[in-house]
Amino acid sequence: MADTLLDDVGGLLREAADQVVLPLFRKLDEADVSEKAPGEVVTVADRRAEELISAGLRRLRPGSLVVGEEGVADDPGLLRHLRDGGDVWLVDPVDGTANFAAGRRPFALMVALLTDGRPTAGWILDPLADTLAAGWADDGTLLNGRPVGGNGSAPSLGELRGAAMTRFLPPEARDRVRAGGRRLGELLPGQHCAGREYLDILTGEQQFTLFWRTLPWDHAAGALLVRAAGGVARRFDGVDYHPVDESRGLLVAANEQVWAEVHDALLGS
Repeated sequence: MADTLLDDVGGLLREAADQVVLPLFRKLDEADVSEKAPGEVVTVADRRAEELISAGLRRLRPGSLVVGEEGVADDPGLLRHLRDGGDVWLVDPVDGTANFAAGRRPFALMVALLTDGRPTAGWILDPLADTLAAGWADDGTLLNGRPVGGNGSAPSLGELRGAAMTRFLPPEARDRVRAGGRRLGELLPGQHCAGREYLDILTGEQQFTLFWRTLPWDHAAGALLVRAAGGVARRFDGVDYHPVDESRGLLVAANEQVWAEVHDALLGS
């Protein structure tokens, strides 16, 4: 049953990508893009994909609730359902919308399942790279159907590679992170797509990512998948990430050693 659901939701994301998202990539008209909040764009692809995915998820788990990014934009009160009992889906129909709207990659489709308030499963699809990560919190992560993770080793501090979204950090923290980044092998500016950042940790392209903004649909699936693969997703104060927590700041790393070393370099006093 568990494996079937992983496959079914993965298939649903591929269906949404093939039928809605990819046909509109680099083919959006001006009327297809609007601003839902200052600096935050939404496209017809976001809305149509969320409708398709939400309907499919309800069919897979009758009686379940769906909390989608675009639904919350229209009704912020939907976020209260993340604390509900039963099954609640979190949906990001197009993560990296600004990239998508500008005709750039990467962008991703993401879903997380919460059961009685606990994150239990996650999915991330990068349709252009044809990369799908899926997994259960207690059963590990699959990357295109193959188990990933389990490596507790880490490169030396000077070889660590990862991203920090410094644009959103408070000025004092931004200066500290940028200065600390000089101790690392490479501090990247980020790809404007949280889903791709999580996939790059799973594939080994990078060992960590630091975020400031932590909207639940951006991080619930990725944090679960990295953890299930042996990684770490914690707030700057060391508290484990949970999608109902509205505080800011999140450091995600491939394992405990990387998390500790990067935290010390970028956030230590």
